[in-house]
Amino acid sequence: MTSAPIAVIGAGLAGLACAQALTQVGHTVHVFDKSRGPSGRMSTRRGDDASGPWQCDHGAQYFTARDDAFRAEVRRWQNAGAAALWDARILSFDGETWRTSDAPPERFVGMPRMTSPATWLAGSLGERAMCQWQTTVQALVPDAERWTLDTAEHGRLSQRYRAVLLAIPAPQAQPLLAAVAPGGAALAGGARMRASWAVMVRCPAPVALPWEGAFINADPLRWVARDSSKPGRTGPETWLLHASAQWSEAHLEDDAAAVTQQLLAAFTELGGPRPEQVQATAHRWRFADTEPALTLGHWWDADASLGLCGDWLHGGKVEGAWLSGQGLAQRVAQAVRDSRPWSSD
Repeated sequence: MTSAPIAVIGAGLAGLACAQALTQVGHTVHVFDKSRGPSGRMSTRRGDDASGPWQCDHGAQYFTARDDAFRAEVRRWQNAGAAALWDARILSFDGETWRTSDAPPERFVGMPRMTSPATWLAGSLGERAMCQWQTTVQALVPDAERWTLDTAEHGRLSQRYRAVLLAIPAPQAQPLLAAVAPGGAALAGGARMRASWAVMVRCPAPVALPWEGAFINADPLRWVARDSSKPGRTGPETWLLHASAQWSEAHLEDDAAAVTQQLLAAFTELGGPRPEQVQATAHRWRFADTEPALTLGHWWDADASLGLCGDWLHGGKVEGAWLSGQGLAQRVAQAVRDSRPWSSD
């Protein structure tokens, strides 16, 4: 094809799945993300401190694969060494009683870190794709039946795009669409995304707890996991603490040090080490999940050539993010096939 490229804003799993599907049917795609690389909330923090070099998945903790197409994609990741099964003992705790958590058929993680599937996807897009990092899109500008992008770092880009597909959290998509696609803006504005505090803990010795992960149904914690138990991990004993959405919303603007101390104290009550024995780092996710997650799948405005995809549109899970991106790409590709004027310059 010789027409203008398609812009995908956001290089999390939804955006990369969308770009993957579009390039596979011959479209040229430019992917933009404000971060230094791909992954979105399938994220891993790395550092080096008194505990030595360390890493910890502080966003999505694992994923399941029930849809046949997504299972096939996960097998590709496994074959590439970018994902593996996590055979973990997972419990749940209601504040009084520990129970074995209902287990899905399989839990998968990125390997050697949760960012690996996104990194593999970005690297496999091929010559029809360009990925540009540290580029924050601030406005979508109509330009003679095409779109241009205003960015914080590079001003207005010279490239004109035949379509713009937003694969970013709903609160970030809403202001971009407000002046150019009221329907999409209303959809994004109606999605309630919640915050989550995460604390990454490095321990001087293995923690004597008989499980690798636990759902905690008692504030302030919601999830605790021995991150270093995941396949392919190296470095010190590392744990991840996720605060509950309710507690995180109530403490959203608290100082990170205060949040760290409160979550570490809660970890100690569960049998973890004392706060003064560990190294810890906090991260605030402003848009961690959607409650309730939508089931629309994706959104596409053929007249405006604008689209939305993301886990928040497809059930709220990692699998939903991939399916949402793939679904939007298929919708766009069908629009090209159905409308020859749209597909040519």
